[in-house]
Amino acid sequence: MPQPLTKRVVAEALGTFFLLAAVVGSGIMAERLANGNTALALLANTAATGAALIALIISFAPLSGAHFNPVVTLSFALRHDLVWSDVLVYMLAQLAGGIAGVMAANLMFGLPVVFLSQHPRTGMAQLFSEFIATFGLVSVILAASRSTVAVVAVAVGMYISAAYWFTASTSFANPAVTVARCLSDTFAGIRPSDVSGFVLAQFAGGIAATILFRWLMPAQLDKPRQ
Repeated sequence: MPQPLTKRVVAEALGTFFLLAAVVGSGIMAERLANGNTALALLANTAATGAALIALIISFAPLSGAHFNPVVTLSFALRHDLVWSDVLVYMLAQLAGGIAGVMAANLMFGLPVVFLSQHPRTGMAQLFSEFIATFGLVSVILAASRSTVAVVAVAVGMYISAAYWFTASTSFANPAVTVARCLSDTFAGIRPSDVSGFVLAQFAGGIAATILFRWLMPAQLDKPRQ
């Protein structure tokens, strides 16, 4: 049965908190241990992020659906799998949880709680990468959604792990993640001035995938699931 909105919102915030703590914390640890080997640092960051995603989706899906991503929330609403009145609350929870997760990661490694990233991520190649990364993420979620939660979790974790390597942007694919990561000038950071372009590309990719899968795999449109 659907959980009360309050519980679902807390679950979204908590899950996104741990996701960003894993992304940024593992990036800091990887950079410190890799002795300048960027490929090795990215590999470690990838493994930690993919593993965290699998664990968090399995854990929080029964509570909130384990979106952890405003684009996923919007996609579910467009498919009538989430009522529109819940969308903004979910997104705010994801953003707040993500920011708190980055702040926690900074503190865990003895860094300032917030220090804006100077890592440039700009240009059409980066933006197109974010479009493709998010298009693929939403496609994987929707295609796997008729299977079990465990299957969805593994599919998402493995896809993001792969997309870290096949996209030029290292696959942020999540507006909440993007905004939060600008608050840490570390391996996983993004310059604040580059955030808006990433977010627009991510929403465009997610909406495009939702439209495609509305035709490929029509949802039950008679009533929302939540």
